[in-house]
Amino acid sequence: MVSDGNYKKPLIIGIAGGTGSGKSTVSKAILDSIPEKNVVIIEQDCYYKDQSHLPPAERVNVNYDHPLAFDNELLIDHVLKLINGQAIEKPQYDFTVHNRKKETLMVEPKDVIILEGILILDSPKLRELMDIKIFVDTDADVRIIRIITRDMRERGRSLESVINQYLNVVKPAHNEFCEPTKRYADIIIPEGGYNKVAIDIMVTKVKSIIE
Repeated sequence: MVSDGNYKKPLIIGIAGGTGSGKSTVSKAILDSIPEKNVVIIEQDCYYKDQSHLPPAERVNVNYDHPLAFDNELLIDHVLKLINGQAIEKPQYDFTVHNRKKETLMVEPKDVIILEGILILDSPKLRELMDIKIFVDTDADVRIIRIITRDMRERGRSLESVINQYLNVVKPAHNEFCEPTKRYADIIIPEGGYNKVAIDIMVTKVKSIIE
């Protein structure tokens, strides 16, 4: 980390990868290895654009795997504020209604800031703020099984709707927008949370930097 007198620049880690790749598992492994008071996770999912102007039936048809679905301007503004030692009001997103919640979550600046999301490496401005860029690379068959399990269990989706969305939206968008960002990564972790060796190396690297 960069120090300037009493100011210590936080370590910014970007973790990208397809839906169901294991980004959250990798993030949690880093989170669990560092005292909670020193690290915070900022999920790109929280920065989906507000869609209060759209009726619920139209929100369902929005492509949430497209770069334009995210409010990157707000995300970049919040990351800059955290870097400068200012607290932020992080948006909260409700996937059951496809819109932001009225409530926000106050997030204090920390020594380590993890930015996690499918397209977190797509924005050049966001990449410029990152010290370490990670891409979690997991086989599509594994990802679709995880997506089905998650969306049916946590988001009240039917099996048919999940499969249709995957084939018509998620898979094409992954190939067009997410997969190409792999070239920006400093580290590629195959098989996500199951790759204990890669995660251990990553955690050791993060520890060495912050210590």
